[in-house]
Amino acid sequence: MFKIIGADGKEYGPVTVDQIKEWISAGRANQGTMAQQAGDMGWKPLGQYAEFADLLGAKPPVVTPGPADIAPSPDVASGADSAARARAVQMVNGPAIGLIVAMVLGIALSVFGIVFHLQGRSWGRPPPMMNPEAERMYNLFHQFGGTLGAVAGIISIAIGLFVLLGALKMQKLSNHGLAMAAAIVAMIPCFSPCCLLGLPFGIWALVMLNKPEVRSQFS
Repeated sequence: MFKIIGADGKEYGPVTVDQIKEWISAGRANQGTMAQQAGDMGWKPLGQYAEFADLLGAKPPVVTPGPADIAPSPDVASGADSAARARAVQMVNGPAIGLIVAMVLGIALSVFGIVFHLQGRSWGRPPPMMNPEAERMYNLFHQFGGTLGAVAGIISIAIGLFVLLGALKMQKLSNHGLAMAAAIVAMIPCFSPCCLLGLPFGIWALVMLNKPEVRSQFS
C-alpha cells in the first residue's frame, strides 16, 4: 500500500500498487510524483520504487550495503518541496483563520468596552438620600472602576494584536516561535480577547504547528 501527493498538493491513499499503475497509465502520476510506502517514514519519487519501474521506464535504485542516498533531480526535488509546502499551508490555514476571526471580534469588543467604561463615569448616579461621605466614596469607586476597565481594554487590544500577528505569520509559514507563542496566548482563559473562541482555535493551531511536516516548512 502506498500514499501519494497529487499535483494539487493533497495526500491520497492508502492505495494499492495496481491503482497507482492505473493512475500512471492515465497520466495522473509520473516518475516525479512523491510517494510513501506503508511502513516507511519518508517520501520519495515513484521512479525510485521497483514496483513501477516497468511503466515509468526507470531503473529502480540499486541497494548497496551502508547508507546510500540517491538524490532526485532538481526538478523532482523542487516539485516535492512545493507539494510539501502547499500541504503545510493547507494544514495551518484553518486554525490561523480561526484565530484571526476570534482576535478581530475580541479587539472590537475591547474597543467598545473602553468607550463604555470611559463614558460610564458620567452615567452613574448615586442612590437618592445618600449622605455626602458615602456619595463621595461612591463617585470615587465609580471613577476608579471606569479607569481600570479602560486600562484592561487597552491591554486586551495589545494581546489581541499580538495573537493576530502570530496568526498572520502562521499563514505564511514564517516565524514558528511567534506562531506558537500566539497560539498559547490565545488559549489562556480571560486573558486574550474573545477567549471562548481563542481556546479551541489555539489548541488546533498548536496541534498543527507541532507536526514535523509543518514545522519543517517554516522559514
